[in-house]
Amino acid sequence: MKIKSTEFVISAVNKQQFPAVQSPEIAFAGKSNVGKSSLINSLLNRKNLVKTSSTPGKTRMINFFSVNDIFLLVDLPGYGFAKVSKSMQGQWKQLVETYLSDRSSLRGVILIIDVRHGPTEQDLQLQSWLHTYHIPILIIANKVDKLKRNQVIPHLQQIQTKMNLSELPIQHSSTKKVGRKEIWQVLQSWLC
Repeated sequence: MKIKSTEFVISAVNKQQFPAVQSPEIAFAGKSNVGKSSLINSLLNRKNLVKTSSTPGKTRMINFFSVNDIFLLVDLPGYGFAKVSKSMQGQWKQLVETYLSDRSSLRGVILIIDVRHGPTEQDLQLQSWLHTYHIPILIIANKVDKLKRNQVIPHLQQIQTKMNLSELPIQHSSTKKVGRKEIWQVLQSWLC
């Protein structure tokens, strides 16, 4: 896909702040520090549209980005390592579940897994939840550049087995520009 324009729309802390449903939406989910922001920036060929941080838990709201004035990419708060209170984590979870269950414009969710560590229990729970609600899901094995070349396929196979996938997950690296074309092929099929 040729990216002509990208624009930050809004950061929402509650359902009332979600943009009016007009454009298709694709959401990005995963644990804190899995590289959601870097993946979005990589897909959009932008360095700093989505703020990245080495500190887990920086995305605390649902962030909406318009692409080509045609569809929205939605950056969901990460789960897991965030150094915040349990009540704050509970608020994030409720906000994300509200978004995922109520958005008629949602076309699918990209679930990002750190290829080095495989899926967490929370990743598996989210995958199951999305299947229950018949929301299309794309599993991305991120940060493949952090592994030696001969380690990549065994790690992908472990993710495939643990997540009961019919094929290997798409591998991605923001630094090496691996996987962008394959991800866009799936996203374009969701947007048709």
